[in-house]
Amino acid sequence: MGIVTVSATFGCGGADIAPAVAARLGLPFHDRAIPAQVALRMGVPVEEAEANDESVVRGLWRVVASLGTMPDPVGGVLPGAGVPDERTFRVHTEHVLTELADSTGGVVLGRAAAIVLRDRPDALHVRLDGPPERRLAAAVAHLGRPEDEVRRELQAADRARAAYVRHYHRCDPAEARLYHLVVDSTAFDHDLVVDLVVAAAHARGISGGSAAGA
Repeated sequence: MGIVTVSATFGCGGADIAPAVAARLGLPFHDRAIPAQVALRMGVPVEEAEANDESVVRGLWRVVASLGTMPDPVGGVLPGAGVPDERTFRVHTEHVLTELADSTGGVVLGRAAAIVLRDRPDALHVRLDGPPERRLAAAVAHLGRPEDEVRRELQAADRARAAYVRHYHRCDPAEARLYHLVVDSTAFDHDLVVDLVVAAAHARGISGGSAAGA
């Protein structure tokens, strides 16, 4: 088995590539299952766990706001709002990630999993990135929304994710040293990117049986 972590910036197709990698490897793709397990542990509604989940941009902005200040994507700094228990959600999420890696293995998108699971010999850590303008073009084509609106969302996502990782893990999520494989997924067809990740996973001895849901 083993675990594949996928860190993907906005517009890089992570939501399509990560589950495709899981299917090809015959491993579960863990997405909705993570906040569901966090909610069960904390005794809160799943919706509350999802709202605090690192994979949700809205949740990221809430987390960054709770740290005191957060960058405004159109300039300036917005005052922070006291949002309780953000650290507790993060700690429980990290525990869930570790337990998944110890049990079923699988593919995880986001949630700073490459950092949380960085010392595991049975892991492959992947970063999907690309130039902002190409990521923007891909996101506009995928979402079908006005470019200015999507640009603001891209900037918000980039800044929020960087602030989250820097605050909680004291590093830059874009650092190549955190990953075994860094791919510009705006420069290649997504099927080829999946091929590259699957080949890298096999090289590290990661595979499963039949694909499983999460």
